[in-house]
Amino acid sequence: MRIEAVYGVLIPLLGTTLGAACVFFMRKNMKDGIQRSLTGFASGVMVAASVWSLLIPSIEQSESMGRFCVRAGTCRFYGLVCLFLAAALII
Repeated sequence: MRIEAVYGVLIPLLGTTLGAACVFFMRKNMKDGIQRSLTGFASGVMVAASVWSLLIPSIEQSESMGRFCVRAGTCRFYGLVCLFLAAALII
């Protein structure tokens, strides 16, 4: 196994573990506003990652397949918007 692949897995693993540990140990010490702000930031990062890393490339790759595939990509995008709005209503 290449060492770059190991680093590519360990660095995000370490960041996720440290972030989760901070939230786990500080959850009772955080004010409600700060906790909501951090949750909103995390959800924004996930929405951005799903749009720019998954949805837009899939729409671009499916454009050559015809009209039906572009509609499917557009439906995925609107589905994401609906999920984002539902999450905003819950939070």
